[in-house]
Amino acid sequence: MTTWPPADEPVFTADFDSREQWTAGRSWAYPGGGPVNPGDNKLDYLSEDPAYSAGGVFRATLRPDGRWDTGLLTTQDAPQGFELRTGDTLEARVRLPEVTGAWPAIWTWRDGGSEVDVFEYHPDNPDLLELSNHVRGASHYHRSPSVSPGAWIRLRTEFGARSVVWWLDDAEIFADGRGVGRNWRADLIVNLSVCAGRYHPAPPPQAVEMSYEVSDLRVYRSAGGGWPGWP
Repeated sequence: MTTWPPADEPVFTADFDSREQWTAGRSWAYPGGGPVNPGDNKLDYLSEDPAYSAGGVFRATLRPDGRWDTGLLTTQDAPQGFELRTGDTLEARVRLPEVTGAWPAIWTWRDGGSEVDVFEYHPDNPDLLELSNHVRGASHYHRSPSVSPGAWIRLRTEFGARSVVWWLDDAEIFADGRGVGRNWRADLIVNLSVCAGRYHPAPPPQAVEMSYEVSDLRVYRSAGGGWPGWP
């Protein structure tokens, strides 16, 4: 068990209005960098408009063509060039969305892979967080009474070489025993997607807008890039 926080000062503190830290509205996690990704059952049309992520409020609004303008920020190709790496710990506060069809996530990506999902959420499963390590094939569905549409929750993920560990509020909820390996690096992505209906319900006909909020997102790193005692 590690002591939180694992470093006195964060190496990354998110300013969601900074275009030095973030690239808005495009990501190589989407085919061709975006703006759409129907193969992943998303109605997204990525928007570069700062209003879709201003102040950490990630928004989506219905378009006339039936897609949704959505907010996505990534550190990929941003001037500061921040990357997560093995041994880092990410913490964030999140206000979950309320509208059916909303699909918020904090996740990582690099060169066609390196994906770890700090969380995904769908309001049709109101008490369920989805946690995944796609690098080494581990996942967990976690149910909690503190998870519900509109609720504020605190998340923490430790990207260990031999185990990725997820926390909800002050409790450890999953250690995958797989990890990301010693040489893992990845860009950070924060976004709001919209479900197309294959795996989770699409938005109801009356829905024209949805949002969720991320605050106090920070990444900690000990000297040398690892933390003694981490798996």
